[in-house]
Amino acid sequence: MPDITNISLTVLIPVIMAVGAVFLAIQSVMGLVTEAQTRRVVNKRLQFKERFETTSEAMVELRKSRGLDKNGNLAMPLRWFNQLVVRSGLKFQPLRWFGMSAGAGLVAGLAYWRFVGGPGPAVGIAALILVLGPIVWLKMVAGRRMKKMSEQLPDALQIVCRSLEAGHPVATAVSLVAREMPDPIGTEFGMAADEVSYGMSLTNAVQRMAERAGDPDVELFVATVRLQEKTGGNLCELLKANTTTIRERQTMRLKVKAASSEGRASAMILTSAPFIVMSGIHVLRPEFYGEVIDEPLVRVVFPILFVWMAIGNFVMRKMINFKM
Repeated sequence: MPDITNISLTVLIPVIMAVGAVFLAIQSVMGLVTEAQTRRVVNKRLQFKERFETTSEAMVELRKSRGLDKNGNLAMPLRWFNQLVVRSGLKFQPLRWFGMSAGAGLVAGLAYWRFVGGPGPAVGIAALILVLGPIVWLKMVAGRRMKKMSEQLPDALQIVCRSLEAGHPVATAVSLVAREMPDPIGTEFGMAADEVSYGMSLTNAVQRMAERAGDPDVELFVATVRLQEKTGGNLCELLKANTTTIRERQTMRLKVKAASSEGRASAMILTSAPFIVMSGIHVLRPEFYGEVIDEPLVRVVFPILFVWMAIGNFVMRKMINFKM
């Protein structure tokens, strides 16, 4: 062991200062990371309220960003597409969506034309991706958002119950969820709380929330509030029973997902296997497909194969997609 008594102070003091500087730097970085994580969990409604002077302006701009008009109604003539945009929770940017879809369709069409041939099928593939790309993407995002909202709803109802037990009115309990919960449940409850604060009845506000969410568990919560308003009773006890029901439904969904996992794995394997095999053969023996790729029959059969594969995936999805 070295004798530290022989170490000069001119060396020891800079070392101590360097260690302290490293410690402070690490602490600062951890503080920045923690603050960034805290800012990420703030829901969109609170972010809008920080950007605008009044709650009314923030509410109107938040509605417009979701594809609604200033009164909270659907703004587009295509009602089903407007509902899909609202339920996805994304900022309404149709030009950006269709621009990205057009780029993906152009790449796919050019790839088909280059490797398979035939301008007709290539244009058809590009047009199909252009039209269906945004719709499929919005459906996927909306499905993930509804799933997350369903997972957050029991915790949100517990906050409402605790607030009611503390003596707060229902509108205050709803606004408490809007302050404490992240997206998507925080923004949806926050929009309902803002509508109540500007004169709308609680029943209509939560009914609009259910229409924006599109989730059956949220609709069950709305039905509970509507029933309590018409018949009376202890809302807190009703919401506790509602929470138990939602958790049991989530448990059943997980059991169904586990039971259908084999079908989903089979669908992924059957879908990816032809592409993997074709790619392997093309790398090992390029002439295997290169000698027949220009044949007219191949150009006709390839689109048929893709359509047939899509039909098979659709059928397998219907077989394993159980509604709860």
